[in-house]
Amino acid sequence: MPQGLADESSGARPALLQTAVVGSVRARSWWTLAIVCGAVFMLMLDMTIVAAALPSIQASFRTSLSGLQWVIDAYTLPVAALLMTTATLGDRIGRRRLFLAGIVIFTIASAGCAVAADISWLNASRSVQGIGAALLLGVSLPLIAAEFPEAHRRARAIGIYGAVLASATALGPLVGGALVDALGWQSIFLINLPVGVITFVFATKRIGESVDASGEPVDWAGTALLTTGLFTGVLALIEGNTWGWQSPGVLALAVTAGSSLTGFTAWQLRSAHPMLDLRLLLRPAFGSLVICAFCSAATLIAATNYFALYLMNALDFTPLQAGLRILPLTLAGLVSAPIAALTHHRVAARWSIPLSLVSIAAGMELCSRVGAHASWVEFIPGLVLAGLGLGAAIALTAQFALGSVTESRSGMATGMINSARQIGIAVGVAGLGAMFTRTVVAAAEPMLGHLPVGTLSVAVLPEQGAALTEALGAGAGLRILDAVPAQFEMAKPALADVALTTTSSGLGTVMSVGAGAAAVAAVISFIALRWRSTPE
Repeated sequence: MPQGLADESSGARPALLQTAVVGSVRARSWWTLAIVCGAVFMLMLDMTIVAAALPSIQASFRTSLSGLQWVIDAYTLPVAALLMTTATLGDRIGRRRLFLAGIVIFTIASAGCAVAADISWLNASRSVQGIGAALLLGVSLPLIAAEFPEAHRRARAIGIYGAVLASATALGPLVGGALVDALGWQSIFLINLPVGVITFVFATKRIGESVDASGEPVDWAGTALLTTGLFTGVLALIEGNTWGWQSPGVLALAVTAGSSLTGFTAWQLRSAHPMLDLRLLLRPAFGSLVICAFCSAATLIAATNYFALYLMNALDFTPLQAGLRILPLTLAGLVSAPIAALTHHRVAARWSIPLSLVSIAAGMELCSRVGAHASWVEFIPGLVLAGLGLGAAIALTAQFALGSVTESRSGMATGMINSARQIGIAVGVAGLGAMFTRTVVAAAEPMLGHLPVGTLSVAVLPEQGAALTEALGAGAGLRILDAVPAQFEMAKPALADVALTTTSSGLGTVMSVGAGAAAVAAVISFIALRWRSTPE
């Protein structure tokens, strides 16, 4: 071989080897993104998939509305309270290790949910499921960031991640409805078993370990204070109607929640290594994003559970039929989320963030005005308008959060946004549920004194009226007809009208209050964002 040709050949080998290494690293990066997005899709789906199963769970366990509220909040509270802690813990002991632990916990807890014998068992399993979800969600973005160090590739990967998060949240009721109709409510948890096993196998083979040796220590004190404050506050909201808003138990819970959250705030401000840098909230640009994330979840996402309950228990749709009727909201969100993500740099945040909340508020207000005897079709304009706002809000808060802080604080920024969203769901489900029950009970009590039967009326005994009112306040709707005494057989049409009218009234309150809260949040965010005159 000529000398020049030999030199050229030997010089080409390192270049080829380097190209192969780069290709291998990039392949692993995309594998990591795909596996993480699959896991996040599964855990975010579980936040909204239960909406379609609530009536079936209620019938199986004969539980009150508070029991159903805990099916949702027992899952979201651990995610909200532990999200930032798990992110920091992953930095120190290994993100891949924590990711795998999260898959195992989430999958085993899903099996526990599926075989639950009563509502307490189900809710306990849901809380463990939430711990697994917190581990997965807490290290998801850091894992992606570690695999995509280049700014332009990372932005693309995070955009895909955000689209998956939004689509999972939106598709929950439809997927849940199809599963419940075909296989029963247990199937919404059993589906996680094969998904969890497959994700675990691929994660062990395709995801590399990453740690941050200079990471901050875990803020266990802050975690304990935040968890205590959230749990006692949500418990007070859920049980307020049952125990009495001025009862010693509710007042004690409220005081505990207030003091714990105040202590958490003080600790975060003075701690050398806070779980959340609350000083970020003092920056109008970032604070408005937290408000948007919290309020979009506390209003529309939380209200979707009561809308699904209304469709199935008051309008007598099957779970799948109900999921299909929520599809206008779902599709609108799936359309607006990627558009907002791609065009966020063209429209200033001071306009796009408030407008997304205004869209949610307007859509929910339209839904609140649909009458008791109207067709479900009349909800479509409101659902589309609200869905457009929700999809945009989810995408915009993620994009602007990354742009409002330095790269070194991007993990904390996105973690705060995700935490605000989970807290919003938990608080919204509890608070709107309390208003739903109060409205339904107030409307039902005068209607259940006497039930018309033709030109006559049937007297309802106080204890019978109280039982029916309690069931209606729990969202039972037309299901009260399945357990009425024989003497009310002729009065069933009148009872059906009471169920539809009162449940519709409760849903109207939920939607109206949600609309008002979203509108107030829009005004606050608009004012706050106009304060920012220079990039921060």
